[in-house]
Amino acid sequence: MKAPASFLREDSDSGVTTITLNRPDRLNALTFEIYDELRHTFRALSTEPGVRAVVVTGTGKAFCSGGDVRDIIGRLIGREYRELLEFTRMTCDLVLAIRQCRRPVIAAVNGTTAGAGAVIAAACDIRIAAVSARIAFLFTKVGLSGADMGAAWLLPRIVGSGRAAELLMTGDFITAEEALRIGLYNRVVADGEALVVATAFAEQIAEGPSFALEITKDALEREATADFRSALDSEAQIQASLMTHADFREAYEAFVAKRPPKFR
Repeated sequence: MKAPASFLREDSDSGVTTITLNRPDRLNALTFEIYDELRHTFRALSTEPGVRAVVVTGTGKAFCSGGDVRDIIGRLIGREYRELLEFTRMTCDLVLAIRQCRRPVIAAVNGTTAGAGAVIAAACDIRIAAVSARIAFLFTKVGLSGADMGAAWLLPRIVGSGRAAELLMTGDFITAEEALRIGLYNRVVADGEALVVATAFAEQIAEGPSFALEITKDALEREATADFRSALDSEAQIQASLMTHADFREAYEAFVAKRPPKFR
């Protein structure tokens, strides 16, 4: 599928698809149209043949600075509740599309990451950030709840409830080093290296058993709200099922033959 100019899509032979937000003059701020296009893109990537991992990044000095003040916030002022709810549900649907994407999604976080951009990064499975990147869930700074686009569900599961409360209530920016320390980022790398490292990581993941990775991502999502006994029962069933899959046999045969496995 063809991506709009507001973000670029690049597919590699390694099975990694890179989505690059592409409004550098606006710090890759989101518009109504970009929200809509992104959610449909992630839903399509979930089932497209050949896509085995996804990287999300931004052009220029930002990953994503959130909703465009002029093109979104200004246009929302004065709208009726029904229209506002239609918009907020669309923004939530983008996050849901990222979480439900059957492929691993890695964020290459560069520069400013704020508001909706911060939640998009949090919705990804892995976050690799440049050392100069800074992030803020700044919704309270504009008079809105810090619980936006699923942030109040996502953040406590990544950094714990206390840290999440601090980030969502203050809306303050934190450095990449602080984000790494509290577990919001998986890795921090030199400036200019976030996309390179994220792509290399995605390529490593893409070489793995895609069905097993899909099941792992789904289990992480479902078991977040399951009791332990139910989680154990679910994992027992999942693992028994995967033991009948061709990838399990391939891993064994590759081990015996002392060669790298070739997962389909």
